Amino acid sequence: MDSHTGSETMIVQRIANGTVIDHIPSGKALAVLKLLGDPHVKGFRVALVMNVSSKKMGKKDIVKVEGVELSDEQVQRLALVAPQATLNFVRSYQVVAKRNVSPPSVVVGLLKCVNPTCITVKQREPVYSTFLLSSQAPLTYVCRYCGRELGEYEISSQVQ
Repeated sequence: MDSHTGSETMIVQRIANGTVIDHIPSGKALAVLKLLGDPHVKGFRVALVMNVSSKKMGKKDIVKVEGVELSDEQVQRLALVAPQATLNFVRSYQVVAKRNVSPPSVVVGLLKCVNPTCITVKQREPVYSTFLLSSQAPLTYVCRYCGRELGEYEISSQVQ
């Protein structure tokens, strides 16, 4: 809090090169960090900002990771945990590209059906789970084989 103006000021050091993941739903920053493979363990500098004010979302989280650019697979996983997130790619302290993530229309082999009688759960069946996007808000996928829906909680608990 700035004592002179009474406004809130967030002080987070800029990154030279890397990725800023913005517009993460409040409380999901740790899940996002986990799906990135815990970059701080690999020695990358990470800034985690949680539950900050947002005009667009009310409250949001932000993750800054220096020295990391997300792979296509990581972006797909991110879209399942934080479908409204935005990616800012930083080089030499400048944002060189921005990208909105969006949930894929089809997810193959990444999610598991929670229906115990689904053909994709049976070990002897050589079938990959396939889910079709049913709704973006709230995020919902439907199993192609049995029709069982997966909601946001079930999706984010499976994505790692």
